Amino acid sequence: MAQVEATTERVVAADAEKVFDALADYRGTRQKVLPEHFSEYEVREGGDGEGTLVHWKLQATSKRVRDCLLEVSEPTDGELVEKDRNSSMITTWRVTPAGEGKSRVVVTTTWNGAGGIGGFFEKTFAPKGLGRIYDAVLAKLAAEVEQ
Repeated sequence: MAQVEATTERVVAADAEKVFDALADYRGTRQKVLPEHFSEYEVREGGDGEGTLVHWKLQATSKRVRDCLLEVSEPTDGELVEKDRNSSMITTWRVTPAGEGKSRVVVTTTWNGAGGIGGFFEKTFAPKGLGRIYDAVLAKLAAEVEQ
């Protein structure tokens, strides 16, 4: 099994604290910024950053649906880590200042991919597909916080 990684980033015209607070708001903003690839969204514990337990289904392709149950932690300032209890998937959101009234949001997802030829295709194509999904999340997040 090879580790697969997908990273997407965007500069948002809002200060880092506002952007981070929006990302950490699993009961409000987070659900609003998810595109159609996410379904069955449910906050099961917490709802604001550290200590949150959130569930959703992620449909990466027409045939590939991942049932996610994510534990949220905040290991450092400006960082949210979502660890999936159902798989090896870990998504890290980092929000840092990027100049006056701007912030950079970087989202990185890693997981243990399949072996063999299937693993080759997963490592080749999955990061691009997940990148498109997270581009959509970041665009909706920007629209939400830049108001």
